[in-house]
This record gives sequence, structure tokens and C-alpha cells, in this order.
Amino acid sequence: MPDALSLELAQALVSAVESGDGYAGGVYLRGRTPGLLRLAMLAGLPAPLFRPWWRVQVNRPFPVSEVYRSGRPVLLSDAEEAMRRFPQLMAGLPFPFGSLWVPVAGPRGTLGVLAVLRPSTPGRPVAPADGDRLHRLGRRLGAALTDLEARGVDCGWEGEPAPVQLPAAVTPPVRIGRFDWDPGSGRVSADDELCAILGFEPAAFPGTVDALADRLAPEDVHGLWALARRTVESAGPVVRRMRLRGPDGRSRLLELSVRRTHPEGDVSTGRLSGFLVDLGAEPVMPEAADRLPRGILSLDRLGRITYANGLAEELLGHSRAELVGQVVWQALPWFGHEAHEDHYRAALIAGEPAHFLARRPPSHWLSVSLYPGHDGVSVVLQETGRPAYAPGSVTSPGLGIGSTADRSSALYRPVALAIALTEAVTARQVSAVVTEELLPAFGGRQLAIYLLNERHLHLAWETGFPQGFLDRFDGVGLDVSIPGVETLTTGRPIFFESMQRLAEAYPGIPIDADVGARAFLPLIASGRPVGSCILGFDRPRGFSPEERTVLTALAGLIAQALQRAQRYDSEAALARGLQDALLPHRLPEVDGVDTLGRYLSGTQGMDVGGDWYDVIETGHELALIIGDVQGHGVSAAATMGQLRSAVRAFALNNHDPQEVMSGTNRLLIDLDPGQFASCCYVALDPATGVARAVRAGHPQPVLRRPDGRTEVLDLPGGIVLGIDEHAVHPVTELRLEPGAMLALFTDGLIERPGTDIDEGIERLRATVERIGAVPLADTADRVIDEARAATARPDDIALLLAARWARTRTARPPAAGPFGPEPGRTFRGPDPGRSA
Repeated sequence: MPDALSLELAQALVSAVESGDGYAGGVYLRGRTPGLLRLAMLAGLPAPLFRPWWRVQVNRPFPVSEVYRSGRPVLLSDAEEAMRRFPQLMAGLPFPFGSLWVPVAGPRGTLGVLAVLRPSTPGRPVAPADGDRLHRLGRRLGAALTDLEARGVDCGWEGEPAPVQLPAAVTPPVRIGRFDWDPGSGRVSADDELCAILGFEPAAFPGTVDALADRLAPEDVHGLWALARRTVESAGPVVRRMRLRGPDGRSRLLELSVRRTHPEGDVSTGRLSGFLVDLGAEPVMPEAADRLPRGILSLDRLGRITYANGLAEELLGHSRAELVGQVVWQALPWFGHEAHEDHYRAALIAGEPAHFLARRPPSHWLSVSLYPGHDGVSVVLQETGRPAYAPGSVTSPGLGIGSTADRSSALYRPVALAIALTEAVTARQVSAVVTEELLPAFGGRQLAIYLLNERHLHLAWETGFPQGFLDRFDGVGLDVSIPGVETLTTGRPIFFESMQRLAEAYPGIPIDADVGARAFLPLIASGRPVGSCILGFDRPRGFSPEERTVLTALAGLIAQALQRAQRYDSEAALARGLQDALLPHRLPEVDGVDTLGRYLSGTQGMDVGGDWYDVIETGHELALIIGDVQGHGVSAAATMGQLRSAVRAFALNNHDPQEVMSGTNRLLIDLDPGQFASCCYVALDPATGVARAVRAGHPQPVLRRPDGRTEVLDLPGGIVLGIDEHAVHPVTELRLEPGAMLALFTDGLIERPGTDIDEGIERLRATVERIGAVPLADTADRVIDEARAATARPDDIALLLAARWARTRTARPPAAGPFGPEPGRTFRGPDPGRSA
């Protein structure tokens, strides 16, 4: 017997599908992994075919995730509405269907999500009553789960979803009536059910065989008497059957058996017992299917074979005994190819016939048609020849050259592409994702992406095309008659099975020597044109309806990602410009001391953060400053700029290091309560090497002495800036000997995931000691290279180096290294390890 949790889920799910006029449904529950929803129960659909949807993260843009996060229902009437609100859902299930999603709510929040799939109703929104009924069922299930949890039952879910077979559609029930017949007298005694089948009131039944015969078709009356005589005259026990047609035209099954009362051979000495079976509106008639010149399979909605006719046995190479009761893709492994599964998915969800070719090993090709219904799927099989592309004729949708299975396997990559697109933040990254995910999925070899700018299409990305081939199309206006333009201006994708077809549609257009197919996809996001995408194939091929639907849906996702990337690029350029203005462009040149600053932005986010450094002449001292404002983005950069200005103002007014730190701390608290920053401030006398240092929550500096020994300084420090306006930051005095170098840095240089920050500081100390006395540019290059090798460096890096020399020099040696700026200058060019 199922456990209490499964019983509650099954009851709620069946009720939800029935009340929502659906054909399938599911229940998602929380898993043990935080932020993960698991499909606990699935009704009306085979679970193995929906494996990609068994696990859903709560932060993904899917209906189940939104309902779980918001606690509010999502009611989708058709595919158009679903595509507008949840394009990633339709990228994975590009079929016309409606869906209802409601929360399973408990007193302490959402416990899961109840979902119903139902036929699409284009242009007609979901009736409020449908949503209300389902919402009530969700609350009722939530109350039941809460009660189970109070009794100690774990209502989370791990493992595979439990399958549920939905009740069959309502049809007239099978009825059985019993009677006794005395052939000698013609008297018949019948029970109430027989009278009901024949349309008599029990009290009004005349009790004669003539009355029974009057309710049969004339041709069946003679057959009834002949069957009766042969039954009575047969030697030994016998049971005979025949079908009779009633007055309403429906078939009845008559079964007769004989009871002997006198010697054999005398009809008048035997009595007949009989049953009349009314099979309802849909009688099972396998003999009709056996007469058809096609193989016939009947499957329930979970994929189990319930019937196979004789020709199906022959075409599939298995007997009925081997087929009936088995799941179709287990009994026929070749039928379980992902391409065929997608057609089966489409038939079940869209409720429309699906047709495709399948190869039964080793080389038998079958034409397969799926005809779905409320209670299952009828499969029609015919033997056919190997599919082939015929130049000069249009390839039938879905029946392209080669293996349809290889091409249709592309239908299983949309979810991966959609997820990968959410991680891409620049146009270049979006294009790279499309190249890595879309081309292999559909067997493509070429990709080009054009972006719209001032009514002209400009080539933004290409791969696989002959060098220079696309240059002639770069910068074309929207008035040019080429498919890349027309797909955008019309908003419709354009598919060509071969370059021959393309040349016929656009005479005079330059084409390469390739003969392969082309797909032109409009990139439109939120109704706004973004550009065009071109997919190229190295051979002619057809595009099935499913492929066209998926490619069109994916074009929408790509357009949204590119639009987001363009907005990101604009904002990033603004942020980088802001930070470029805030960081020093040139460090002061002071006799006796060389300084060098480096800033490298992080690899993620807006490429701008709150790290900064500065070098300020304050009369007889040189102030070395480095700091790090919490967070990233324009806000952090703006706060950094204000702090840098504040430190500079305090320093130039000849405040001592402790006053500089205290004043900056109070200013930050006034500017942005809740924001905080770390800082290290060193006031160095170039002539004597005496330095006064103060530290506010910042990593300890590293000092390399003239003899090469390198140490991490132990500077007493106060808490970070922005926390306590009365915080005290002690000052420590130290001395830089001639030939010594001081390294100030932010934590991006030393942090490494999974390790203590002290390990990173020690790694930096050892690196500086190993490098020895080389020009500052070389030191900076090697320190940063080792930091990059040690970690993915998701954070920004600021590095400030200061070296004191033994005497005043009038000429400074140039810095070595391919990226080394002159001493006293700041380098903030491209990261040599990153692409532009």
C-alpha cells in the first residue's frame, strides 16, 4: 500500500487534473537540497520522457519556480502567452498547450507547486473559476501535508517522480444481463439488467423469445435461432457466442450454454442459459484491427502497450505476448531514441497527431503515426523505404536527409542553451554560447549574428564561413532584399533546404560554393528588433515543424540575451569611464622613491568595483593609500570616488595619518550608512625613509628589505571604515631602508576559494621574495600572473608598489616588461590574460 504522503499527493493530483479539464499534471515538492524543487508525482505522462523537468531550481525563470517564490498562481491559456512570459519553458516544450500552476501553501510558506496541463485555448484566457478550483485544491493539499509533518512525516521529496495513471474518460459502463430460455416453449426469464439493456421495464417484459428477438436486427434473429439449435444439439458442454446489434445500432455480445434435462438430440429437452453483454459505446474489437493493412498499437498515456494487431507483430518482430503490458521504449529500445520520444511528447502535450520515420535495427524503416486521445495513443505502423533527399523537390517536414534522429536530437538542447544564455553578460559571450550549444545541437557548421544599429545590420560574430565571405553583407540597410534583412523586417524565420532553394528565392544574391541548408532567424526581444541570426549546414536538409518551432523560440531567447548584453555593455562602459575618471592617471614623481599602481577589474559583473589606490605629495611626505569599498558596480565606484577625494583633502591639509582615517570614517558614515570600506594609509618621508602607517580592516602590507628578506608587516589596526564613528585606528612607525620595497594591495590579489586569507598573504610574500630586486613593472607583472594562476580571481585587484632608492637620481631607468608603465605612472590597460 502506498505511504500516506503518496496517497495525499495522488488524490490531490487526480482531482486537480479533473477539475482543471486537463489531461496531465504533476506535483513539485521541496528537495533536501536548498533551493531545489523536485517533481514528486506525474500523472497522465510517462516520467522518463520528462526527465529534464524532474529538478527545477527555485531561481529559474519557469512557472513552477515563480509560483513557489511568489506564492501566487500562474495561469497560462496557450503557447503564445507562455512564450511571452516564460520563453525558456517553451524552448524546452515547444508545443501548443495550456497550463495551470498553483502553490501548495502551508502556514510557514510554500511547500510545493501543483500543476495541470490542458488543451490550449488561444485568445481565450483561463476562466477565473478554473484557477479558483485549483487554488483551493492546492491549499487543501498544503493543509494535508502540514498535518503529515505534524505527525512526523517528512514531506520533502528525493528520487524519481511516482507515476499516476489517470481514470479513463467517462463512457457508458459495461452491463451484463442474464436469462434462461426454453427452446421448446419459447419462454424466457430475464433479470432486471437484461431488461434494461433491451429497453424493457422488468414488469413489462413479456417473457418470450419473440419479445427478445423484436429488439434485435432482423438479420440477427435467424442467427440467434441457428445458434440456439446448434448449441442444444452439440454433444457435451458447449459455449457459443455471437454479436447482435441492438435497436440503437450498438453491438452486444451474446453467450449461450446448454443445460440438459432429457436425452440428447431432442431440442425440447434442453434449456439454454445465456448472457447478453453490452460493451458500452466503445467496444473492443481487435478483429477489426487485424484486418487492416497497417500495424496497430494501442498505448496508455504512460507508454504501456495495451494492444497489438497481427501486422504490428510482424513489423516489430515481437509477439503480442512480448509486447502487451510492456512500456513501448522498453519493449522496443530503438523506439526510445530521443528524437522519437520528442514526437511522443508532442502528441501527448499538444493532443495532435505526430508523424515520423524510425529505423528498426538493423535496416527496417517504418513510417510511424501517433494519434493521441484522452486515455492513450494509437500507433499506426507502415513499412517504408530509407528516406532520401531529392534535389529539386521539397523535403517533407521532419523527413530530411540522413538520420532524422541525429537532427532531432537538437530538440533536447534548448534548456541547456537557455540556462547558458542567462550566464552570458556580453554580446561576445552570448555569441560564444550560441556557437557552443546551438550549432552542435542541430548539426550546423556555420553561424553569423548581425546586430541592428541605426537601421543597418552589422556583423557582430561569425564562425565557419569562408574568410571574407560575409563582408559584403556587413552594414546593409533594412531596404535591401536579402533573407537576413527580410527575416528581421517581417519578424518571420526563413528556411531554405539548400542553397539552390535560396538562389531561386533571391536571384542574383551572392552565394558560396556550399550546397547546404540555411536558416534565417529574426532576433526580436520585447517587440524590438535586435538583429538576425544565420545558421548554415554543410548538406541539404529539411526542417521539421518541431525544429522550426524550437529554432524560432531560441531566436527569441538569443535576442533577449543580446539586448541584455547591449545594455550591459553600455552600462559597463559608463562604469569603466566613471572609474577611469576616479583613479589617478599619473602618480607623482618624487626623488628617492618610485611608485607604480595597477588595477585589474574582476572577471564577472560590471567590470568595475570599489578598489582604489592613490599617491599624494603632502609637502615633505608622500602619502601611499590603498582601499576597498564593499561591493561592485557603479554605486561602489561612486563611493570609492568620494572616499578618495576625502582622503586626498585630509592629506593635503597636513592632517596626520590617524586624523585622515578618523575623518574619512565619519564622512563615510554620513554619506552612506551601512556601507563600509577598508583602507591602509602610509605617510612616507622620502629623505629619511621614516613612515607612519595606519590601517582600517585592510590586509597587512608586505615589505621587502634591501637584503631580499621579505616579511608581512604586523601593523595594529582598527575596524573597517563606516561602522563606528568613534573607532580608533592606531599609528605605527616603520622605516624603509634604501633598496626596500613596500607592497600595498587589496584582497582580490590574495583570496583563493576554499583557503584562508593568511595563506594568500604568505603566497604573495614568498613570490615577492623569490622575485628579488627587479624593476617595479616586472614585480607587478609576476605578482599578478601568479595570483591569476592561483585563483579564478572573481574579484578586483588593486596593487600599489613603492621602492626607496639609496640616492637621489636625475635619470630613472625605464621599467621592463611588456606591460610595464614608466616609473611614477599608472597602468590600467587591458589585462594581458583576458580578451578584449
